Amino acid sequence: MRKSHPVRRAVLAGAATVSGIVLLLSLKPASDPGSASAAGGAAPPVAAQSPQGGRGAGDGTVTGDAASTQYGPVQVRLTVSDGKITKAEAVQAPKGGQSDRVTADAVPKLNQAAVAAGTADIDAVSGATYTSAGYRKSLQSALDKAAAAAGSAGQESSGTGEGPGGGGQGAGGAVQGTQVLTGDAAQTQYGTVQVRVTVSDGKITDAEALQAPRGGRSDQVTADAVPKLNRAAVAAGTADIDAVSGATYTSAGYKQSLQSALDRAGG
Repeated sequence: MRKSHPVRRAVLAGAATVSGIVLLLSLKPASDPGSASAAGGAAPPVAAQSPQGGRGAGDGTVTGDAASTQYGPVQVRLTVSDGKITKAEAVQAPKGGQSDRVTADAVPKLNQAAVAAGTADIDAVSGATYTSAGYRKSLQSALDKAAAAAGSAGQESSGTGEGPGGGGQGAGGAVQGTQVLTGDAAQTQYGTVQVRVTVSDGKITDAEALQAPRGGRSDQVTADAVPKLNRAAVAAGTADIDAVSGATYTSAGYKQSLQSALDRAGG
């Protein structure tokens, strides 16, 4: 018998190998959705859900009213995005002596709890009962302001356009209605100044200082300057008011807090 040529044998062996591979591939089942995770790969991402979904609290930052406690004021500021609390921080908390340690331990826990809960219904931190109560009170006022701001924005977006002289808006394009707005606490050399204004149909109808420097000479300066600053804010309708003679630092803090309150009202 004639021997096969070596080249022919190699060609036949290669063809058999290719045929076998094709057959195996045709028998392999299609992969299922769980194959990636079973093989150690990343599973499809699942959208995270927040307990705050649907709050509609708007976007931006909002500062709650300062809550007085036995050991000092507590004031909370929130960052809100798409109706969800994304950040919470205490802009004021009890300080001095034992309060420093309590605040350092309690405030981070309260901040985390506020973001996780999305409400002011959070547990008190053990050993910081008064600070926790003040935190929750200020947190609730911040949430109320955020909800009110979202409601105002919704009313604006649903309104109709107006020509010159049209009704529906107060002076400066502000939304009609009455708003009570608290500015950020401004730190001065002699103490904290914080202003709250009542805005009605785009006009300041009332202004008051929730916080002002106290103690010693500051009592007299505050008693003289604050009423003048309050009247000036109502008369001017803006934070562009003159400083009171002899109360330069208090006046500067007042104007800073007043401006932040007006910013919340849309100017």
